[in-house]
This record gives sequence, structure tokens and C-alpha cells, in this order.
Amino acid sequence: MIKITFCLHRRPELTREGFQDYWLHKHGPLVRSVKDALRIHRYVQVHALATPHDQAVSAARGAPESFDGIAEIYWASSEDLAASMASPEGRRAGRLLLEDERKFIDLSRSPLWFNREYAIVG
Repeated sequence: MIKITFCLHRRPELTREGFQDYWLHKHGPLVRSVKDALRIHRYVQVHALATPHDQAVSAARGAPESFDGIAEIYWASSEDLAASMASPEGRRAGRLLLEDERKFIDLSRSPLWFNREYAIVG
């Protein structure tokens, strides 16, 4: 299993609530609609919550500004990922998602990388 982790900051004109609503109700269904072209095995949205503990936990660690959410997209194998990026329908789907991401994600402040998970607990 291989995945991409995308740590998201919203565009400056959006509230966190507006960002998360668009991401869940507009972008999520768009990803679902192109999952076969991209050979996606799993797609997860992790939405940031505001809690009374945020400031204390961040301050204790000297943490930078928090993200508004994290997107995780999984492929069953590196070969599936490569095939999705090589096919014309996969490239079209990727362009479609990027066009939509520009509407709500501050891409210049939202790092992403490919990775493999190692479960330590659970």
C-alpha cells in the first residue's frame, strides 16, 4: 500500500467551516467520481477540530500554525499509482481535481508527499 498525505491550509478568504464544508460535500464526491480512473483504493479526509486544548498542546511543543485538515489517498501498489498517472483518463482526472483544489486550498502552503504506513499500535 502506498499513499499520498496532503496537509491542507484553506484559502485566506474562507473560514475553516466553509473550507471543510466545500471539501466534504463538493470535493469529496468529485474524488469519488474519478476513483477508478486514478485507481484509488481509499480516500480519507481528516478535518481539524477546535478544542480547548489546542493552544496548550501547540505551545508546549513550539508547534507552527495547525492545518485545516489532511487528505490521504491510498493505492494498492506503486504500480497502480504509476498506471493512474500514465493513463490519459488518470491525467484528466488529476487535472480535474487540481482545478477544484485551487478553489479552496492554499496550495502554496499545503505540503504533500508519498509515503507508506507502519502501524505501531492498533
